Amino acid sequence: MSAPELLQQVVNGLAAGSVYVLIGLGLSLVFGVLGIAHFAHGSVAMLGGYATLNIMQGLGYNLWLAMLLAMPLAAVLGVIIERLFYRPVRNAPPINTFIIALGLMFILDNAALLFFGPEQVLIRSPYTSVVSFGTFNVVALRIYMLACNVLLLVALVVLLSRTKLGRAIRAVAQNRDAAAMLGVNVDRVSAAVFAIGSALAASAGAFVGSLTALYPSMSGDLVLKGFAVMILGGMGSLPGAVLGGLIIGVTESLGGALISSAYKGSFGFIILILVLWFRPSGMFGKDV
Repeated sequence: MSAPELLQQVVNGLAAGSVYVLIGLGLSLVFGVLGIAHFAHGSVAMLGGYATLNIMQGLGYNLWLAMLLAMPLAAVLGVIIERLFYRPVRNAPPINTFIIALGLMFILDNAALLFFGPEQVLIRSPYTSVVSFGTFNVVALRIYMLACNVLLLVALVVLLSRTKLGRAIRAVAQNRDAAAMLGVNVDRVSAAVFAIGSALAASAGAFVGSLTALYPSMSGDLVLKGFAVMILGGMGSLPGAVLGGLIIGVTESLGGALISSAYKGSFGFIILILVLWFRPSGMFGKDV
């Protein structure tokens, strides 16, 4: 593989990995703050993709504006999920939350199948041209997507580090009971975490629908990648989720180009297993 081809695959991997980062960040937020393995997160991403598609088709908006409108819709869905399904079992044994999460995933996936059908659909993007930098070529959509995801990541960092809500989220993540004693509204924080994670998931679903296709069963692949990202980086670690997503994206891209695209989806999980052999808690996880 020549140097330009190698660079092209790295850029493609970073673009795909940035989507995995969005999924992994939402899962890491929910798990790190609330301790919930939110298996329906991939379903929320899938529905966010369908929301983007329908806004584009129904209102004639472009990809970016449609995605910006789909994100608050997904945030509302996340708040509903937290209030109706997870909050009532907050203090129940973890197995209760686990079963509810799995059941919710199947409910949302089958609802999508009922309303949208099993066919694969593509979110049409105007950014299909190839941008050339000398002998290095990349599809314009991947560049825009990578830039957008970086902006979303920066916005999340600012939210968590510079706002009152962000301080409350970090306080609950460190010690829920102590935060509540100091006046932090844990219910509000819980709803906000689901809203933020669901909004990020919706943007990821829109990008996946633009790069490949939308279909109801895609949620399983998305949540698997999200959990792989979260576990590789360290359970609940946001910096770990960022690095883990990029590593998996680049590994898949290079593995698909060097070996075979037929096994592309397995290369990231091979890296995950290798890392966990030497670092069972993940790259940024705390040893227990």
